[in-house]
Amino acid sequence: MSRFATAAVWGSAALALTIFAGFAPAAQAQTTTLTMSSWVPPSHLLTRDVLSVWAQNVEKATNGRVKFQMLPKHPSAAPGTFDAVRDGLVDVSYVTASYTPARHVLPLLPELPGGGATAEINSVAFSRIHWKYFQPVGEYKGVKLLGVFTHGPGQMFNTKRPITKVEDLSGMKIRSGGGISEQMAQALGASAFVKPAPESYELLSSGVADGTFFPLESIISFKLDRVVKYATLFPGGFYGSAFGFFMNEDKWNKLSKADQDAIMSVSGEALARLAGKAWDATDRAALDVMKKANIEITPATPELVKGVNERSKAIIDKWKKDATAKGVDGDKVYAEFHEELKRVAAGK
Repeated sequence: MSRFATAAVWGSAALALTIFAGFAPAAQAQTTTLTMSSWVPPSHLLTRDVLSVWAQNVEKATNGRVKFQMLPKHPSAAPGTFDAVRDGLVDVSYVTASYTPARHVLPLLPELPGGGATAEINSVAFSRIHWKYFQPVGEYKGVKLLGVFTHGPGQMFNTKRPITKVEDLSGMKIRSGGGISEQMAQALGASAFVKPAPESYELLSSGVADGTFFPLESIISFKLDRVVKYATLFPGGFYGSAFGFFMNEDKWNKLSKADQDAIMSVSGEALARLAGKAWDATDRAALDVMKKANIEITPATPELVKGVNERSKAIIDKWKKDATAKGVDGDKVYAEFHEELKRVAAGK
């Protein structure tokens, strides 16, 4: 090969390297890695089956342009999650309205007793109501809301005795997550106090709490089959928990429109279904665990149902009044939510 040919080859190679180097930063810039965190353990379905699966769905929908890194430790106490995301301590996380009832009044709707039979039914119905009526009010102002969902019907577990009538709860020390579950425990005559979900095992095993309000799933998630002796199952739940899932607004605004659209394609109602199905699967598994652990399971008696309905009326009426004060017709939306529950249950 002549020296001129050799020089040409080396010149072409150098040009190719220069071109590749010029494109490399641009290619790298197309990938955005966002932080995400959860205030329940990695083994909990919220972390494992909702957040992690949603993150995978986003990565697929954006063709790998948006990825997530799960932080090893949540950067705040659970009730402070909204502020942690808003202030940029973490890019993506969630909060339950139970922990921030003064800030998130309207999302307490699906936390009221007597909702749908499953988490999926409640989550999808709530999602539809939220985006139609609640989102314009702006209770998640300051962050980019990606979706809302609920856990399964909230039931009652205790270490003392079967609950067949409201009077059986008198004086019982019940741990709750706050919000509607705390109000319900108080209305039923229990001595209610608020503690985060992950502390429940220690509270029950030490006798600080006699019982707790939880979805069935928590028997598995927090290993409560070792301490709980009695379960009382109320149709539609004694209460629910509503979750808001959101992203730091500045990080959202820096994403391309194409990536924003791709993220929303797997969020909203799709996220509600994902979360609901995941919760229902663990609820079913927890029922089997409860039976194997010989936990005494008592479906709510007609006497208990009547007593709960009577005592919860004031709580429901208060939500309607508070919603109306925020510019939403409480009576109308409450009724429409329950109609939506029926539609979702019917597969619509």
